[in-house]
Amino acid sequence: MTKAIIVQRRNPREPSTLDELKSLAESAGYVVVGAVEQARAPDPRYQVGPGKIREIAELVKKTGAQKIIFDNPLKPVQAYNIAKVTGVEAIDRFQLILEIFAKRATTTEAKLQVQLARLKYELTRAKEKVRLAKKGEQPGFMGLGAYEVDVYYETVKKQIQTITEKLQKIRRKRILHRERRMELGFPTVSLAGYTNAGKSTLFTTLTDELVPADDALFTTLSTTTRLVRLMGKKVLLTDTVGFIDRLPIALIEAFHSTLEETIYSDIILLVVDVSEPVEKVERKLYVCLDTIDRIGASGIPIITALNKIDKLSEIELHERMDKLKDKAPKPIPVSALYGINIDLLKKEITSELKNFVKVEFTIPVSNETMPIISWLYSKADVQEMRYLDDGKAVKIIFEATPCFAEKVKKQVEELGGKVDGYRHQE
Repeated sequence: MTKAIIVQRRNPREPSTLDELKSLAESAGYVVVGAVEQARAPDPRYQVGPGKIREIAELVKKTGAQKIIFDNPLKPVQAYNIAKVTGVEAIDRFQLILEIFAKRATTTEAKLQVQLARLKYELTRAKEKVRLAKKGEQPGFMGLGAYEVDVYYETVKKQIQTITEKLQKIRRKRILHRERRMELGFPTVSLAGYTNAGKSTLFTTLTDELVPADDALFTTLSTTTRLVRLMGKKVLLTDTVGFIDRLPIALIEAFHSTLEETIYSDIILLVVDVSEPVEKVERKLYVCLDTIDRIGASGIPIITALNKIDKLSEIELHERMDKLKDKAPKPIPVSALYGINIDLLKKEITSELKNFVKVEFTIPVSNETMPIISWLYSKADVQEMRYLDDGKAVKIIFEATPCFAEKVKKQVEELGGKVDGYRHQE
């Protein structure tokens, strides 16, 4: 495993985020052997001050570190200068997150999205990196000297174009799948939340299925949708990519089609790790709500699953609930791992689904009606079916979204059937 030193240069009044940077570095597979922090204005040459960079160089020698990871964005010239003084490569937070995403990407779409974000990042720095590479190879700048600036720049642009075209094809397929789901009579619930909040564990608990879930960050980089029954109601549940503070705009853009699944939901189930220090919980909650707003999903009802309550005492939980009651929309304390309050959460989700319509109809049995009944079972939540008049007619009660219910109502009436009841659920 690669040894790394983590560094944060912050303004005097800004909070330290070295703990999160350490978690990110460990998720990428690094062993953190040193941490350096400095409160000052940014230095144009090294991001930190000249004295601090010499201190980092000494720490590199002492620990045998092979990489320096900055929490701050690094310009190519800064990364070059740091490598020149310390003898090892320096990367910033964006590059670190890219490394994690690359490790976690399992689907073709996720891999292409990571590549696209990396290439767009490279494109903004291509000309400067080539110029610096020609000055002499430094750690992190190897192999670029052979490229002329325009050739390298155009190569990156062509790669971006190729990947964008591939993603557009996948996106068209995703839209088709979404349209097919929207044709169903089931409402959709999207799981969202800060990375490592326990979304995938909650998804597993609600669906009784096994999806990857561990303590590493960004376990889920693609969406998974399953049909589940919550308190007697059938719902489409989708697990999405995790949010993170200061998630680079290039990554938001790259993963927009994945995040888009949240926009088309009837409810957003926001998962928050409530066991962390309350200031951290509040900050992460703000990041999640801000990200939901940035992707255009702010008008959708939100239920907050305050997860990992098994790690708190009753007194601690009450204190957290009191502090978060005005910040977390519809908070429900749960433990996804141990199944605590899961029924309470399911009840809250189903009570929020007020757009359900309960329809009761009677239709004559014929060769035309039987395929419709079979279709209805596959597309909606059929609650009751019984034959009448010695099998000459059939009575069905089902729940669905209003759009789907209207479609069924029209078909029933066209086939000589009668709608006996049609009411919105409270």
